[in-house]
Amino acid sequence: MGGFPVTTLTAQASRPPFWGVDEQLKRFGHWLLIWVVLANIGFAILWFSGAPPRHLDIVYTGLVGLVVMRASFWIRYTAFVGSLLYSTLKFVGGLFNLNISSLLYSLQFFAEIKPANSYDYIGAAVAILAIMAIGWRLLKRDTHFSRPLLIAGAGGLFFTLAAVDLWMGRDMRGHYFRAAPAGATFDSATNSSGFVTRADGKRHLILIVVEAMGLPQGNAEMSRLMFAPLLQDKAVRAKFDFSRGSSPYYNSTTAGEIRELCGRWGDYYDLVDRKDDACIPAKLAAKGYDTLAMHSFTPNFFALEKWYPNVGFQHLAFKNDMVAEGSEKCGGVFPGACDRDIPRQISARLKSADKPTFLYWLTLNSHLPVPAGLNLNVDNCERVSPLLKSEYPQICRQFAIYDDIFAALAKEIAASDFPEADILIVGDHMPPYFDRHHRTQFDPAKVPWLYLRHKSATQPQSN
Repeated sequence: MGGFPVTTLTAQASRPPFWGVDEQLKRFGHWLLIWVVLANIGFAILWFSGAPPRHLDIVYTGLVGLVVMRASFWIRYTAFVGSLLYSTLKFVGGLFNLNISSLLYSLQFFAEIKPANSYDYIGAAVAILAIMAIGWRLLKRDTHFSRPLLIAGAGGLFFTLAAVDLWMGRDMRGHYFRAAPAGATFDSATNSSGFVTRADGKRHLILIVVEAMGLPQGNAEMSRLMFAPLLQDKAVRAKFDFSRGSSPYYNSTTAGEIRELCGRWGDYYDLVDRKDDACIPAKLAAKGYDTLAMHSFTPNFFALEKWYPNVGFQHLAFKNDMVAEGSEKCGGVFPGACDRDIPRQISARLKSADKPTFLYWLTLNSHLPVPAGLNLNVDNCERVSPLLKSEYPQICRQFAIYDDIFAALAKEIAASDFPEADILIVGDHMPPYFDRHHRTQFDPAKVPWLYLRHKSATQPQSN
């Protein structure tokens, strides 16, 4: 009788400890918290406002978490930070219609911009750093679990989250990652408007590409306001015949430039070190035109000072040139010369020209986000539209930029001494708002254009 309890205790001690199952579940919970919840929560919060799809990134991140769960802390933390940064870059690329390689190539120009001028960028940076800090603490816990059922459960959870992400963005398909597919039919404003056919050496040609000017979709107020200062100016209407249209776009600003200047889908990368004589500036220079490119930012941004001459521009003018000629400085994420001052400089340059000129101007200030203040003249955007101010405040600020540009342009071209010129204005891409409320006000595939054809060009010539 006295030895019975000892025998029982010995038998119990030889059984697998029940707490081992609990430990596996605890480790699984730690892994789940890090690689499914923490790695995705910052992006998932944006589901309800709108965001680029991330279903593949969710799967990749989960798989990385499974691969490294047995590794040392430093390997796991490096993998976590790397996955987070990759997801962030893909997210930003989706917003601005850039693939990951284009975005990485663009990072070399990051020193030229000032993201601290935007509360959106500041908030995003703080959130990313906070997630990294939390990940540092959580990854010090043991996240290694080996039960096949738990591994299958982990995969099921991150695949389920990926499916939820895909479903949440179902009504925004076509708004992100717009790269030209193979065989895509080409069109552009310079092509469909007949703008280039007017290069007969008798008049100047002005091409203006407006940063982030998209085609309003289903919004009557925005459609009414687009180009309004030009369309409603009686003196401008007396001098010019108007035609309007829209053209497809892919990718970002520089792709829009290549579309309009070179008549093809593509980007500027292959033009940094080679010439393309098929582009409009080169063709017009061969016809005896002076060719001038203007941009209110710095010349080394996106290597403009290198590839602009390679497409045929003989003269260049950038931020410092424009400020020296009297432009004010405007702030923002891309601080530069104020676009509202540039039409006056365009007028002065053409009045002093001694030969027909092809003048190209890429605007700047309407690049998103458009912050308040910073001399952008957007704080009282209700002057443009009280309706936009109340319902779409970010769009309202952007339309205030458009309004200032087109009003300044109308003033110059309506003057009696403005030299004879045809003017084509076109957007580069739709405004890349991250939230669904603002983004869906624009056509995800097209940009608007307005062609002002000088009326003297329409008059029959005498024999």
